[in-house]
Amino acid sequence: MKQLTVISGKGGTGKTTLVGAFAVLAANKVIADCDVDAPDLHLLLHPEPERQEEFKGLKVAVMDKSLCIECGTCAETCRFNAIVSMEDSGYAVNPARCEGCGACVYTCPQEALSLQERVSGYAFVSTTKYGPMVHAQLNIAEEASGKLVTVVRELAREIAEREGHDLILIDGAPGIGCPVIASLSGVDLALIVTEPTLSGLHDLERILDVAAHFGIASVVCINKYDLSEKNSERIAAFCQQRGVEIVGKIPYDPVVTEAMVAGLPVVEFSEGAVSKTIRDMWERLR
Repeated sequence: MKQLTVISGKGGTGKTTLVGAFAVLAANKVIADCDVDAPDLHLLLHPEPERQEEFKGLKVAVMDKSLCIECGTCAETCRFNAIVSMEDSGYAVNPARCEGCGACVYTCPQEALSLQERVSGYAFVSTTKYGPMVHAQLNIAEEASGKLVTVVRELAREIAEREGHDLILIDGAPGIGCPVIASLSGVDLALIVTEPTLSGLHDLERILDVAAHFGIASVVCINKYDLSEKNSERIAAFCQQRGVEIVGKIPYDPVVTEAMVAGLPVVEFSEGAVSKTIRDMWERLR
C-alpha cells in the first residue's frame, strides 16, 4: 500500500482540484481529506457519511460554583482572558477562549476548577462513487487540528488494510504547521502544488524544507504556469537546483472554475488541455 499526499505551502494553489481529479483517475484507493480546518474536497466528491466519530481535542476548564469563593485568583492567572467576572453570577469560564492549559486548576485555592474533555469536531467515514473517503470537520474556534488529521489518516489506513486498497490519496493541509506535518509523516511521496509567483516560490521552498526534514520524497506541479512563464522558469530552476522533479505544468483555463461550480472533478467535466495535463501527470505519478 502506498500513500500520496498532495500539499502546498499556502492555500488556494489548486491541490484540492488535483486530488479531486486523481480520485477519478486512481484505482483501488482510499481518499482522505486532511485539510480539517477548512475541508472542501466533499464539494467535488459528494461523500455520503456512513459513520461519524466524535473528536475530543483540547480540554476545557469547568468551574464548580458550589466551591468557588469568588477570590479571582483564576482570572488573574489566566493569560487568555478565559475567566471573567459576570455582574449577576460572579466568575465564569468562557469555553471559546479557554486553551485548556490548566493554570487556573493549579492555582485555585478551593479546587473549584477542573479540566474536562470536550467534543472539538467530528471524523466521518463515507462512501463516494470514486471509493471510500475519510474526512473531518473541526468545530468553530477549536484547536488541535494536527491530532484530528492523525485520526483521519488512521481511519483511512484501517479501511485500506481491511479492504485491500493499494493507495491512500491524501489532500493535505496548506502551510507548514502541525496539520501539514501530520499530513506528511510516513507517506511515500509528496506532490507539492505551487503557482508562478514570487510568493509561490517562497512557499514552495518552505514546504520542501519541511518534507526534506522528515525524509519525504517530493515532486512538484506548477499550476497555472502560463500566467507568468518567467516565474515558472524561476521555479523550474530552483527545483533543478534542489534535485526535485517537476511532474506537471498545468495551464490556466476557466474550465477549472466551471467544473467547481458544477461540483465535479475537472477531468469528468472537460476533456480539454487541463484534463489532459492532469491525466499525463497522474500516469507519471502512478
